Amino acid sequence: MGLNLESMHFVYLLQSKVDNSLYIGKTENLEKRIIEHNSGKGYFTNRHKPYELVYYEAYVVKELSEEREKQLKRFGSACYALIKRIGIK
Repeated sequence: MGLNLESMHFVYLLQSKVDNSLYIGKTENLEKRIIEHNSGKGYFTNRHKPYELVYYEAYVVKELSEEREKQLKRFGSACYALIKRIGIK
């Protein structure tokens, strides 16, 4: 039994190519959502575009992706550990 990517939930981290600011989000369609960010469809991301995807996690259970997004958006130790682990400056 394989995974169906159409039913996955993603938590992702984008980094602005302009000022290196970070954006954390969640979506069910990662490719589409990145295109939306880079086309100016979000208030925060419109001011810092273009973005590049620097990290993502995939979840089968939506509630787990929502909890992980909240955990990272608090910019506490979980977020700083992730940033350090993937080598973002």
